[in-house]
Parts: sequence; structure tokens; C-alpha cells
Amino acid sequence: MSIEVYRDAWGVPHLRAADPDELSFAQGRATARDRAWQLEVERHRAQGTTAAFLGPAELAWDTFARRSRLADTARRCFERLEREDPRTAAWVRAYVDGVNDGLAEGAGRAPEFTETGLAPGRWEPWTPLAVWLTTHILFAGFPTKLWREEVARRLGEEWTELFSTDGPGTSGSNGWLVAGGRTASGAALVAGDPHRFIEAPGVYQQIRLACPEYDVVGIAVPGVPGLAHFGHTGPVAWAITNAMADYQDLYRERLRRLPDGGIEAYGPEGWRPAAAHTETVEVSGGEAVVIEVIETDRGPVIIGADDEHRDEPAETAGWEAVSLRHPPRVTGELGFEVLPALLRARTVAEVDTALDGWVEPVNVVLAADTRGGLLHRVAGHVPVRNRANSLRIVSAWDPAHAWEASPAPLPRAEVTGHAVMANARGLAAPLGVEFAPPHRAERIDALLGASAEWTPETVTAVHRDTDNPSAARLLAAVARVGGTTTDEAEAGGTTADEAGAGAVPALSLALSPAASAVRERLLAWDRRMDAESTDAGLYAAVRGAVVRRLAAHEAFAALREPAPYPEVFRPWLALGPRVAYALETLLVAGPVPAGDVDRIVREALDEVGAGEAPAAWGVTHRLAPWQALPDPDDAQWPGLGGDHDCVLSTSSVPGWTDRSARASAARYVWDLADRERSGWIVPFGASGVPGDPHHRDQLPLWLRGELAPVTTDWQYLTKEQG
Repeated sequence: MSIEVYRDAWGVPHLRAADPDELSFAQGRATARDRAWQLEVERHRAQGTTAAFLGPAELAWDTFARRSRLADTARRCFERLEREDPRTAAWVRAYVDGVNDGLAEGAGRAPEFTETGLAPGRWEPWTPLAVWLTTHILFAGFPTKLWREEVARRLGEEWTELFSTDGPGTSGSNGWLVAGGRTASGAALVAGDPHRFIEAPGVYQQIRLACPEYDVVGIAVPGVPGLAHFGHTGPVAWAITNAMADYQDLYRERLRRLPDGGIEAYGPEGWRPAAAHTETVEVSGGEAVVIEVIETDRGPVIIGADDEHRDEPAETAGWEAVSLRHPPRVTGELGFEVLPALLRARTVAEVDTALDGWVEPVNVVLAADTRGGLLHRVAGHVPVRNRANSLRIVSAWDPAHAWEASPAPLPRAEVTGHAVMANARGLAAPLGVEFAPPHRAERIDALLGASAEWTPETVTAVHRDTDNPSAARLLAAVARVGGTTTDEAEAGGTTADEAGAGAVPALSLALSPAASAVRERLLAWDRRMDAESTDAGLYAAVRGAVVRRLAAHEAFAALREPAPYPEVFRPWLALGPRVAYALETLLVAGPVPAGDVDRIVREALDEVGAGEAPAAWGVTHRLAPWQALPDPDDAQWPGLGGDHDCVLSTSSVPGWTDRSARASAARYVWDLADRERSGWIVPFGASGVPGDPHHRDQLPLWLRGELAPVTTDWQYLTKEQG
């Protein structure tokens, strides 16, 4: 093989090979050398075997992974890919061969293997597809349907969508495109940042892939070949955000066990056989667990597969369960044939054509090329079915909930001046139910509208914006307590009308001097969530106190009992986070009376006023990345600016913790005038190996909102020997 590996000043691999398959091999091998531990964790997560070396805490995930048939779905999708697109299948195989070639060396550098006693395994051709499925199986947030089910059952049907918002269980992004007519160079700029749960090592990997057919820089998902989400080929660049589409359904199943041990499920055509088998989940430090895996005509049973009626007669035995239906399991397609097509793209039209084959996750795409072409569209597979499917668990036996044969048509829009994508209800509105609040999208739109001379440097500043529009309604409520609503709210940049408070009269409630001082400071606050801002810290403290009191209100008593669903779905089912992320709505609507809301706000001001003065926001709002093996030195993680609804999106769970587990997993600016003026950053570094010089060398830049330069001139790169 004629493979060359170069590194830039940040340790980012720049790979050069004789053809696409050799290059795919090189990508797999370089990733295994840099991220062996991460790759093996992801492989085991896809197979449902993490508890075997990480212990009982991973049993819930392993059970879900097996019952949802992630690995088997990946096998099916790869088999179909081999039949219908053998060229792409060979390209994926080459990547896997590279991973297997580099794993031993990579594992030798990674101390986690010794610490856990894990030996590197062998990747199969379908493993990258399984990693992709595992990474995105919860992206569409189907557990939210479980939450709505509980709200409707416990609180009342009228409140089913009360908590609708982009909450802690989903992942979003910012993205924007500035057309050449509004840039200093006359060529387009594409920029943004994906928001995900922050993991160490990071979920994204900067890389360059070059061969005679193409030369592309971009941000890859370790374990997956190519550059699915963010790339710049020179002539064309693209980026995505989560479309917040709904494409996964939950079905209420009726199951029964037959005398011979088989299982039947009740569907539109009556009782039909269901596939069933058992699997053993090994648990380090504990006893192995045997689980039953069941699949009906709708899909795998992910809740209630355990049969408590195993020994009862067939004529009386029966139980209810919940199955999951999603496109890759139904069609055997994942869209991997798009990946090499994107690398070969030279124009927006070629990117557009390639994305016609995309499946999951469903994304909003922005792209631009050096010819002036612009693209703004949705890509992915969204089934056409009854709207009830998108809201709640639906009955498996009702034919009204079946999917139609063809997927939904996907929206697209013209780009005039600039375009923004930030998970808000907009282009993808017909495809989903819950979207992010409009704050990030509107703020980016306003910032971009303020100039017609954008450069890569100035557009990078948009990433750093800490204005917090979602504070408006709470500030309006604070203004109502003991003051004149409109005038005082305006002092903080917020009016009652902006906050949706309407004509609620001012209240004359006695506040303590300390609470009054808190109130005055909040109403004078500039609404920026800067890390060094003590006023932002004060706002967060009051917000947290309001959230805790709202969640404790008797109106929500029925929702405080744990929901009867597996542990893996708890992030979507806890009342506290739901109240925190729906705070804007709950301050002006819902079952808590307006008078009680004002009392709660006054009590929160009293509580914060009576306590110690809150520290600067960044003192408590610290990074909290997920690691398969948690680092005992938790104090090492730095403080952050931003907040959930800021452009600088750094999410915590107000009322319970200021620690931020979700933020920008990467940032990028693609310059179509000069690729070398592009920039990118990840939270930690190019290497997943502790002690490597590039393990966390990008963290200081990431914290400051700066980008590392994209270097493409080979003479300024360092060739790796061996």
C-alpha cells in the first residue's frame, strides 16, 4: 500500500493514499491508533457487552442494545449494502481492515485496557454501521413518547404536550450559511457547532482524507468511515443539524406464550408468531443476566419483554409490552452509500443528489460551493403514518397506525443572504412534534443580519455569543413581584409582552431587603451568561430555586412517582429536568395557578437573598464530560460560559446541577474562498490517549471559543514515520 500519514501542529491526521479503498484503510488504522479505547467501548456498546468489563452500571444499556437488535440491524443493513452497492461495501470493509490493523498498537498505548483487563477485539464489516446506529438510536427522542404517555395518564390528556421543548435528552446543533454576497471575499461561509453530550475522548474527530479522486477535510465520527456530517472538499462544503424529525414509533403490544414456549403478538391480522430467543449478558463483578429478546411484526420489544406469566396456561397467559419501529430495522438501509459520494462531491448539486439516499438520523443540511451554489434541505427517512404515532405509544393491533409504503417528502428552501439551522420549528416543522425554542435560531439570524462583510474570523465570534433570550419570562415574573412590570422588565432588556406575561398586574408583595436587592440586580442584568458574570450566577440561582419549587407544586404530584420503564430512559422521564426545560411555558401556562407562580418567584428571591452571594456563573457551571472510566480528579474540569438556549449552548439541569454535560462537541467555519482560512475545534484533542501531547491540547481554545487553523499545504505538515 502507498499510504502516507501526516500530522499538523494539533496532531490532526492528514492521510494520503493511492485510491479511496486504501484511504479508507488508512482512516481506520489512524483512528485505531489514536482512539483504540474509544473504538472498543463503542463496539461493545453496539453489541451490548459493556457490562462485561465496565460493571453493573452498564447493564441497563446492554439490555436495551440487545433487545433493540442494534447489532443485528447493522448486519442486515450491511448485507443489503453488499447486494446493492458492493463498491461502498468494499470501502467500508477497507476501513474495518484498517481498524483491525491498528487496534493492537493503539491498545498498547491506552492504559484503560490494562485497567479493565479488556483485550482489543476484532471488528466485523458491519461494526461501523452498528456504531452509527448506537450513536443515533436515541437522537429522535422516542422516549419522549413515554413521557407524554405518563403526562396524559397521570396529569390529564389536555397536558400531553405541556412540556414540549428541546430537553436534556436530545441533541441539537447550530449551523449557518452566509452567501457570497454578504461576505468580504465574495465566497460563501458555512459554520456551526453540533451540541451533544460531551464525551472524553470526544465524539468527533478532525481528519483529512486525500487521494487522486478527492481531498477532503472534515469532522468524522470515530468508528465510521468518511465524513458524514461536516466536510470541505475545496469546491464544496456541507454541514448538518438535527432536524428534530419524528421517525421512530412505539407500539403497545399484546403478547402471549404458547405451550411449546413460542410467543405470539396480537396485530391487525390477529395473533401472529413473534421471534424470540434468550441472550446472556455478562457482568463484571456480578452475576450474568439472562434476558429474553422478542420481535413482533412491528419491531423489537424494548419494554416489557420479561414475562411474569411464564408458567401459566396458554389460554390465560398474556402481557403487554412496547416495541420500537424505526426505518433501518424496517428497510435494511442506513444510507452508508452516501458517505463516499459526499467525499467525491464537487458541487452543491452533487451533495444534494448524494443526500437523497440518506436515512438516519434525519438532518437539516446546509451546503455551498465555489460556483455560487447554495443548498438548504432536509435529508433522511421519515415514515408517513397517523399523527398519533408521533405523540404517544399506539396500539399494535390498530391498522390505522401502520406505515405507508413511501417515506415523507423532504422540505427544502432557497437561501437568500444567509440561512440558519438550530433545531427550531422551521424548515423541518412538518416532520416533527417537538423542536428547540426559537432563541438560538433567532439570535444567530439577528447577528448575521448585522453585517454584509463576514469573514471566517468574524463569523467565529457568533459561536461565542452568550445572550440568553430564554431568561425573558423569568425576568418578567421577577419584575411583577413588588414592582412595575413593564418599566422594570425593560431595564433588564425584557418587557412583559416579550415574555408572554401579557397584562398581568404588578404585585405589591413585601420582599425582604436582600430579596429586593436580588430583584434589582436581575432587572439590571444584561442577560449574558458569561462565565465571569456574577449576575449570571445570580440568575441561575434564582432560576434553580424557581424550578425546584415548581416541580414540588402539588399540581405535579402525580408525575413525581417513577415511571415504570427501564433505567436507560430515565433522562427523558424525570420530572425535575422536564420542568427545568419547560420553564418558559410553565411560568405562563399549565396547571400551576398564576398566583402560585408569583408566590414561587417571590420565595425564590427570598431564598437566594438569604443565602450566600452566588459566585460567578463559571464557578458552578463546569464541564462534566462522560467517560467510560470516570476520572477521579473531577476538579480538573473548567468553568463554562453560555447556557442551554444561548448560541454558546452549554446545558445543565437548572434546579439540580449547574454542571454541563452537553455542549459544542465541535465547532467549524468552512471558507469557500480559501480552505486554509477555515477553522475547526473539538473540546479535547486529536488523541484519545492520556499523556499524549494532543490529548487535551485544544481544550483552552475551545473554552475561549477560538478555532484551530485548517492546514492543507503538505509542506507545513509533519510526516509520520512507520
